[in-house]
Formats: sequence, structure tokens, C-alpha cells
Amino acid sequence: MTSPLITLYPVIAPVSQPDQDLKGREKVVRLSQLARLALQRSCRISGLRLDSLPKNEDGVPLPVDGVYWSISHKSEVVGGVAAPMPVGFDLEILRPINPALMDRVADIDEWGLVGSEQTQTTFFRFWTAKEAVLKAEGKGFAGLSRCRIAQIIDTTCMVLTFDDRRWPVSHFWFGDQVAAITSHHFAVDWQIVKALS
Repeated sequence: MTSPLITLYPVIAPVSQPDQDLKGREKVVRLSQLARLALQRSCRISGLRLDSLPKNEDGVPLPVDGVYWSISHKSEVVGGVAAPMPVGFDLEILRPINPALMDRVADIDEWGLVGSEQTQTTFFRFWTAKEAVLKAEGKGFAGLSRCRIAQIIDTTCMVLTFDDRRWPVSHFWFGDQVAAITSHHFAVDWQIVKALS
């Protein structure tokens, strides 16, 4: 008998124009606050509880009483997710990229999985997927070379590996933005909200 699939509820919200207009440290702090509000909403929807958001000395989120968490924020959008298992979540806004970054995010074998479709969209799909896996593994960019695209299932699902561990990743596209979440043993119910309070 198989256990029922767990549903994750990643919450994504736009950043208001006044918050987008902030500068420097003030903006970073505000975006972090908003991402944490998205995480709190994910907890409420999921029925999970996080009383604190501890990190280790490398800044990696630590689980609290078996609840794992991941947040992401960009100038225009923030998000967060809570889960009963390790989870990684990332957001990006599609924008022009330096072609040299293509080789940094994936090697020739990984790009070969998409053939001639080495586009800006594919780059950000690979990038967010790898970021999500590195977050779930508790690794930073130092682990990037150990994180590989193994299989592309369709436009919203792919499988990555980190060392010998397989990580299914789900993508969600909204406008010129993309979100990625590790979906190992999870169903994903994306929650897009108009504002966080």
C-alpha cells in the first residue's frame, strides 16, 4: 500500500511598487520580510508550524520540529514554502543574460537534452531547478558542479541529480517569471496571492 501524496503549497506574491523602489539594505530587508510572510501563509495553508526560522553558519535554513522551509525573493516577486521533508524553492524573472552564463549553469551534455532550444527561457528553467535542488540539499553555489539535469519530462517537470540522489523539480510559469520547487513525493498546489499582509 502506498502512502498518500503530500501536497505542498508554495506561496508567490508580487512586490508593491513602493517596496520595489526601496534601495540598498532597506530593500533587501523588506524583500526578506515579504518572503517570510509568504512562508507564513504557506504554513497556514499546509497546517504546518514554524515558530522560528533558524539558519546554520552558512545561512542554510534549518528545519524546526520536522518542518523544512525555503524562501526566494527578487525585486518584483517573493515566495516561500513549508514542507514536512527537505524542500528547495527558487524564483527568477526572465531577463537578458550573458551567453557565458550558459556554460556556467549547465555543461554540453545537459544542454544536449534540449537540443537547439538553448534559450533564455531554458537557461532560467535550468538555473531555478538547480537552485531549488541546492537549497533542498543544504548546499550553496559550491555544489553547483555536483547538481546536474538528468531528464526533461515536459515544460513543467524535470529530474536533476545531486551526487547520486534524484530530485524531481516542478516549474510554474507566470508572466515573465518562473518558479521551481523540488517535488520529491509531493503534489504541488501553487498559490498566487495579490498581496501579503
